[in-house]
Amino acid sequence: MPDTARAVPDDSRRKNITASGPSKGYKEKYVMGPMDFPFFLIVMILLVLGIISMFSAGFAWSIAEEGSGTIYVRKQVIMAAVGLVGMFFASFFDYHWLRKPIIAYGFYIMCVVLLILCLVGPFTDPQNGAYRWVRFGKRLSFQPSELMKLSIILLFAYLISVNYTKMKQFKYGVVPFLIFLGIVVGLMMQQPHLSGTIIIFAIGIIMMFVGGTKFSHLLVLGLFGLAVVGIIVMILIKVKDVGYFEKRIISWTDPFNEEAWDDTWQTRNSLIAIGSGGLFGLGLGNSRQKFLYLPEAKNDFVFAVVCEELGFVGAVMVIILFLLFVVRGFYIASKAPDKFGMMLAVGLTVQIGLQALLNIAVVTNTIPNTGVSLPFFSYGGTALIMQLVQMGIVLNISRQSIMET
Repeated sequence: MPDTARAVPDDSRRKNITASGPSKGYKEKYVMGPMDFPFFLIVMILLVLGIISMFSAGFAWSIAEEGSGTIYVRKQVIMAAVGLVGMFFASFFDYHWLRKPIIAYGFYIMCVVLLILCLVGPFTDPQNGAYRWVRFGKRLSFQPSELMKLSIILLFAYLISVNYTKMKQFKYGVVPFLIFLGIVVGLMMQQPHLSGTIIIFAIGIIMMFVGGTKFSHLLVLGLFGLAVVGIIVMILIKVKDVGYFEKRIISWTDPFNEEAWDDTWQTRNSLIAIGSGGLFGLGLGNSRQKFLYLPEAKNDFVFAVVCEELGFVGAVMVIILFLLFVVRGFYIASKAPDKFGMMLAVGLTVQIGLQALLNIAVVTNTIPNTGVSLPFFSYGGTALIMQLVQMGIVLNISRQSIMET
């Protein structure tokens, strides 16, 4: 379809509504145009730069753990290929099919069942004392929390699109969202998966705010959440030890303090890597901290290696790319043909932007270490595939949006 068809600022371009008879109601047909190329280009640049950075950051750990420096990057490339296929498929089917209640609720229920399987049953796959994975057979293992992020976005977009004229009412604008979020938060805290819980809760609150929930209602909800967190902390203090929390505070406020030396190994080496990069970095592939000094170099702390190899300039370029991603994603949301598409684009954009913000904040020790991965950069098949499929949905929305000439 030529681009000129996308410039008509009325419903005649985005909807072709034909009546099939008084008793049968109306059938809506949405016109599909070209995808938003700037958004697609930003995603591809992030993906390519992310794979290169992960390869460099994980090279030494790949040799140490797998016997070959290319094992991790080969797996990541395969997952990226699968994700790209999913992205292009998601960009061509009509996203309005996702607005069906059976899909919104059914997908949520499936994800809840998977979260339960993380904790109990024959499919649970505990790793490092955490129950965040499910395993089917010898090869297939994934984190249901990645699916749950999409599920919450899809379900909240559906609920807001159905009740958007009543979102100011507590009954419609808070209660159902609180119930669905409460179930997820309760299950994920049992794993425990603090970073995933924070991200999903934050996505939900932001979508409620954009969707029209009264600010006073959100404020009450936030105070209630702080009270719950306070109670949990008090319980943990009694169960564990006051000294445990003192050490955690010291490890964040003073990572070079000898009293918390063992607990701050990750953060300390992350800061050393960032400082070593200087203005222009040591050069791609020349990081020193990635040689088994920095744990999780290929995962949560890949940005520290980016800073060391590409310097301040390279780090700023990555941050700018994520900022451009958020701006373009919100632009697509603002041009969506309906409330469901707008909220879907907002939620998917917020997820990537929020994860990037939290990861960079953790790596730079701006906030305590919560184990947040960097989208498109961190090693992980499930996360990368889901991120690319979700970008396909945003591109799908852009194909039906009213763009200005």
